[in-house]
Amino acid sequence: MVIAVTGAAGMLGATVVQRLTGAGFAVTGVDLRAAPDGPDTSGYRHLVGDIRDPAVLRAAFDDADAVVHCAAALPSYPPEQIRAIVVDGSRAVLDAARAARVPRLVYISSTAVYGLPTQVPTPEQHPYAPVDAYSTAKADAERLAVGYREHGLILPVLRPKTFLGPGRMGLFAMLFQWAHEGRNFPVLGDGSVRIQMLHVADLVDAVETVLRVPAEAANDTYNIAAATFGTLREDFQAVLDAAGHGKRVIGLPARPARAALALLERSGLSPVYGRLLHKLTADSYVDIDRARHRLGFHPRHSNRDAVLETFRWWRGQQATTAATTASGPTSRDPWRQGVLAAARVFF
Repeated sequence: MVIAVTGAAGMLGATVVQRLTGAGFAVTGVDLRAAPDGPDTSGYRHLVGDIRDPAVLRAAFDDADAVVHCAAALPSYPPEQIRAIVVDGSRAVLDAARAARVPRLVYISSTAVYGLPTQVPTPEQHPYAPVDAYSTAKADAERLAVGYREHGLILPVLRPKTFLGPGRMGLFAMLFQWAHEGRNFPVLGDGSVRIQMLHVADLVDAVETVLRVPAEAANDTYNIAAATFGTLREDFQAVLDAAGHGKRVIGLPARPARAALALLERSGLSPVYGRLLHKLTADSYVDIDRARHRLGFHPRHSNRDAVLETFRWWRGQQATTAATTASGPTSRDPWRQGVLAAARVFF
């Protein structure tokens, strides 16, 4: 099979490329950035270009048996940029796949389409309930994508929880840096909320599965997440313990801390966006039974496995200096901590 992967230089896209080339697929990647350095990827060609450029997509999808659409924006992007990448970019990819008569397209969505659900665990049939620019764009793009099934496109939709693994930084770089420096780490409230995450390897397992299964199983929507996860306090404490400084997770009064962080975000002084503030103070996990039963999906990693492996990778990168200076345009980059970088002296 010949597979085209959008967002192929991103953390998820690059991991998909490595898995598929290792499994013997011929892969064409598309990204605005050059292909990242990594393991040998013979059988891979990389095109630098925008997913909204029809000429780039024609070149990428020529002779493709399937597309894996990983390209996306981050919640920290400006709203107009989120919409342009997520909605307009997805429309261009879907149109190009249809024009090239690609039979199957794996659409990477997000559990953000549920907004802030009160039904936990959240099933796939939960209605779209977006609450911000990012979740609205993801919901609109997913609606658009599912509509292409009517044109005969086999279109698996995967809705992953926040995924981690080697190559992931983003806001997790703040936890890793503080742990590495021997500081306590604050959480909102007492940290007893259960926040489900996902190892990127398990997400890629699901991608490979829906590329291979029969159409009747593939042509559906699936939550993809860890099966084993603890509280936020437990998972973050595991990182502090691994750092070896004897530090602890410190609870902060939830309401005043959330109000202060919301004000800092509006002022551009904090990377902690609004929907995340709410997620960190309530249980957030999804039902993965549909993927278990229809795809045979059995995640191999717990939350703790994912966060600890990512922390070990981060320490190996010696990224502590970059963590306070990079702008964080992708999930491969540490996000700028803003005023929170100065606040760590109190912990």
